[in-house]
Amino acid sequence: MIVTLKNKYLSASIHSKGAELQTLVKNNCNYIWEIDTDYWNKTSPILFPIVGRLKEDTYLYEEKEYQLSRHGFARDYEFSVIHQTDTETIFSFTYNSETLVKFPFEFELQLSYTLNESCLTIGYQVKNLGISKMPFSIGAHPAFAIPNAFEEYKLCFNKKERFESYVLENDLFSGQTKTITSVEECIPLEYRLFEEDALVFKNLHSSEVTLSHLNKPILKMDYREFPYLGIWTKNKAPFLCIEPWLGLADHKDTSGHIQEKEGIQWLASKCNYECKFSIEIY
Repeated sequence: MIVTLKNKYLSASIHSKGAELQTLVKNNCNYIWEIDTDYWNKTSPILFPIVGRLKEDTYLYEEKEYQLSRHGFARDYEFSVIHQTDTETIFSFTYNSETLVKFPFEFELQLSYTLNESCLTIGYQVKNLGISKMPFSIGAHPAFAIPNAFEEYKLCFNKKERFESYVLENDLFSGQTKTITSVEECIPLEYRLFEEDALVFKNLHSSEVTLSHLNKPILKMDYREFPYLGIWTKNKAPFLCIEPWLGLADHKDTSGHIQEKEGIQWLASKCNYECKFSIEIY
């Protein structure tokens, strides 16, 4: 099922599978990339209940071993629509017998999409329905269309930064970092930046990043409620993912115990956690 939102500036379409944003259109231009399976088969998947990969796709909780694939499972399930207007919708997914095998916690995950003029706000609400504290991570993975030469684009941040990226090796953090070349808080884009996988920033001062083409701003993301930011594409792919995260992949030397995992969040019984980010189209 596809849900469509529309105001006088924007339209957005969201698929009920994974509550995944598929299009974001202004002036007949879609700013979300359109799937080409030669590169990737997603447009904007939700990352829950983990972000990134676990070592050996395994974690330990209360001395029992569980398996979770990269980025978790929420993106693979149908969500139900629990609220809808012309400019806002809320999707919901609740634990089931399959998820309990991989993630032994009772939860509800809600995704909201709201249009306000030329801005789309995407909100997450995680509800712990169980009696135990629940560990979780959550993140976004929107892929923005890059219809022109990749090297004509850049990412510009709203505060002075030293762009230290944490290096991934076989999807796990290696313990190494690298400094990304920048010019006046902007990172000029080139595919070689992503030869080793995503750029991962843990300590940015900025709360906003703008994607520009030939020095003309295209869109701006406000990710102030997320402590980590991933940037990713594939070689020669016509998209760029800008990913606000509340969680991280495992380090190669991890113990596997979920309570020791960097970036993991803990939600008390019967409590909710909310966060949001926004995409403004110029």
